[in-house]
Amino acid sequence: MKILNLLILFLFIAFTKAIAQPVPAAEENIPFLVTFGNKAKTSYGDDDFRQIFYFSIPKDFRKPFYIRIFDPNIGGEHDEIIGDPNTKTKYSVYGGKGCISNRTSRNGAHGNLLASKTFDSKSSYDDKWYTFGPFNPSQGEDAPKYYGNVFKIIAQGTEGNDGNLYRYYLSTSPTKNTPIDGGNAFTFFYTFRLHADANQVSHIYPYVDNEVISIKQTNFDWDSDGSIKLYSVATMAKSLSVSGDDTSASSEYFVKKSEKGTSLDIQFQKRKTNTLDNNNVVFYIRNNYGEAMAFYTVPIGGVPKFKGNTKVTVQRRR
Repeated sequence: MKILNLLILFLFIAFTKAIAQPVPAAEENIPFLVTFGNKAKTSYGDDDFRQIFYFSIPKDFRKPFYIRIFDPNIGGEHDEIIGDPNTKTKYSVYGGKGCISNRTSRNGAHGNLLASKTFDSKSSYDDKWYTFGPFNPSQGEDAPKYYGNVFKIIAQGTEGNDGNLYRYYLSTSPTKNTPIDGGNAFTFFYTFRLHADANQVSHIYPYVDNEVISIKQTNFDWDSDGSIKLYSVATMAKSLSVSGDDTSASSEYFVKKSEKGTSLDIQFQKRKTNTLDNNNVVFYIRNNYGEAMAFYTVPIGGVPKFKGNTKVTVQRRR
C-alpha cells in the first residue's frame, strides 16, 4: 500500500510540475466559477450561494505565495446581472488546523481566518485581478492525503441576486500569474458557468482512490442542456442522469478495478441546437461511504485515456 501511495504521489507531482495553475484549469475548459447573491433564485444555477476551493502547496515549497482573484466584483463584462447590480461577494482565506481535516470543513468556515474582503458593484476590480497574501506555506494545514499544506478560500454571496463570475490563480507573485511547481487546487462541490458555444466541452476530474467501490454523481440545474458523460481508462462515454431547471438528478456508477488510482473525466456536452447562453450548474460526487470526492483542477495521473479491453499476454520461452 505504501508503494502504491508513493507511486500516486509521484504521478501527481509529475503531471502538475510546471503546469500553470488557473482555477478553472485549461484542462477543464470551464470559463468561470460562479456564485450568486443569497437573494437569488436557485433556478439561476446556484443551490447554496457559496463556493469553497482548496489549494495544495507542496511540502518542499517554503516561499511566500498569493491567491489571486480575477474579476471579484459584480458588474461589467462577465457577470450575470439581474436588474440593477445589488450583490456583494465575500472572499475569505483559511489555513491552520481544521481547514480541511474538520468533518464539516467542506461546508463551512473552519480553520484560521487569514484574510477576507467583500466586493460590491464598484468597478475598481472589474476585469482586473485582486491579490490575497503573501501567505507562508506553514500557515496551511498539513494534509498528506492532499499532497501538502492546504489552504481554503470561500466565496460567499452575502447580499443581492446577481451572479458573480470569477476565476482564481495560485501564484508566487502578487502582480502576475506565476505558478508554484507541484501546486494544485481542488473542490468537492463545483458551481460553474458553461460555454455558450455548443462545440465546447467542459471537464471535471474526480480522483478515485483504492477504497472506492462505487460513486454517485449529482447535478443541479443542468437545464437539460445536453448530456453528461463519464470517460475513464476503462469506460467510454457512460451517460449519466441529467437534471432539468431548478431540479437535481443523480445516478450511480460502479468503479472498475483498472480505474482505481486514476482520475475520471466527467464531460459536459451541450446539445447542438437551442443551447442556453447563461447556463450555470452544480456538480458533486459521493463515494460508497457517502463521502464527497475531490475534483482536482489538474487531474492526478493526467487526463485519463481509454485503454479498452485489450489484454497483454506474455509468451514464455521454451
